[in-house]
Amino acid sequence: MKRIGMLTSGGDCQALNAAMRGVVKCLTNSKEDVEIYGFLEGYRGLIYGNFRMLTGRDFSGILTKGGTILGSSRTPFKTIKDPDENGLDKIDAMKQNFYKLRLDCLVILGGNGTHKTANLLREEGLNVITLPKTIDNDLWGTDMTFGFQSAVDIATDAIDCIHTTAASHGRVFIVEVMGHKVGWLTLNAGMAGGADIILIPEIPYDIKKVVNKIEERNKNGSRFTILAVAEGAISKEDAKLSKKEYKEKMKNYKFPSVSYELADQILKKTGHEVRVTVPGHTQRGGSPCPYDRVFASRLGAEAGELILKGEYGFMVGYKNREVVKVPLEEVAGKLKMISPDASIVKEAKLLGISFGD
Repeated sequence: MKRIGMLTSGGDCQALNAAMRGVVKCLTNSKEDVEIYGFLEGYRGLIYGNFRMLTGRDFSGILTKGGTILGSSRTPFKTIKDPDENGLDKIDAMKQNFYKLRLDCLVILGGNGTHKTANLLREEGLNVITLPKTIDNDLWGTDMTFGFQSAVDIATDAIDCIHTTAASHGRVFIVEVMGHKVGWLTLNAGMAGGADIILIPEIPYDIKKVVNKIEERNKNGSRFTILAVAEGAISKEDAKLSKKEYKEKMKNYKFPSVSYELADQILKKTGHEVRVTVPGHTQRGGSPCPYDRVFASRLGAEAGELILKGEYGFMVGYKNREVVKVPLEEVAGKLKMISPDASIVKEAKLLGISFGD
């Protein structure tokens, strides 16, 4: 008998259900008896013992369903060692619930912060296997995360739709794409959607270079310009500030986001009409695309195989087009950033795309 706990933590995304289904399908198709305990609302469910028994029926018909049937929540790693408002030791509570249910393994689906806590639980002696979900594609140790391709499709569709109205009215359009710390989503959607300017956190921009690109397009007869801008895009001036100085500046920040600041600067420097479009949480919603369904199912099946073999302490990742197992300690706390010298950046520039640098 294998007793397995499962939880989904952090922001939701497409294919979480597909990945969990993959794990359960693998386990139930084996000859071993299995019990599945689903912890509700992420680590919160594990902390407070909020779970429900799951059967194969619970995972039927969810391959195409977005979100997560277990619910999710954000439990920041930086406060995980702090007692809750009632003085409860959260780490100890998670361990007690793990042992109380006599679990053989805990399957955790999540992004960067989730993996830090998962690795902490591993260090505390729990058997853990993780699966890499995030639309940001920023997890170390894997070339791809599920949810990413679905989000790229949605963000690209937003940029595609903007093209016709931008061309019709001869305007500058800014499409703000999710991504506070890394720009994989913005870069891929921007290239796929034919954006003229792509601004990402890893490459601080010079507003003069941005304006020059817009004016250059106007001189060449292009009546419009489309910018794909990551939420975390930052100017060269702001990038030079210390964390303390930047926080001080943001206290008096009058714009909803960097996209609106850019729009204001472009209007003042060029006189061109500027519009901002924010797809927002639509990028995390809806059904997973076919690629993500297949990808998440593969990772889930491999996680199930590791459980049957009793191999714990790994993230199931994807390297060089193959599913691999990566030690959790190598993953936790590391972000997969875009190097300004990366070949994809170089190739985007060869296409005439400006990064404002």
